[in-house]
Amino acid sequence: MSDRESPGHAREGRIGVDELLERVREDLDRVDAGQAFEEAAAGALLVDIRYAALRDRDGLIPGALVVERNELEWRLDPLGSHRAPEAVGHDLRVVVICNEGYASSFAAESLRRLGLHRATDLIGGFQAWREAGLPVAG
Repeated sequence: MSDRESPGHAREGRIGVDELLERVREDLDRVDAGQAFEEAAAGALLVDIRYAALRDRDGLIPGALVVERNELEWRLDPLGSHRAPEAVGHDLRVVVICNEGYASSFAAESLRRLGLHRATDLIGGFQAWREAGLPVAG
């Protein structure tokens, strides 16, 4: 029987997305909404990677840089030709925000691979920010 025929048995060396997410998060010093708010006040860059429909529906975090997920690495690479003006260096503290705090973990890990060693993400994402009663525009 092949691995395709027995979905309960992973091939050696392969993992599922849940385990990969756990592994990625082991290296992140994830922050809660209150911490993200304080870090932004101290100069951290909040980066909202939610897609437009969610931003239109739920609003925006004032001062957050909006970058679609598929452009994130291009816009945040301090050495890149398409970088955002906010991408000032590899020491920049970046807090990535998605809707519920899943995609942002993978995004933060990708930024770390680019050398943004202080990149992390918001536990619970935008929904946690809103539930904490923190500022939302629109």
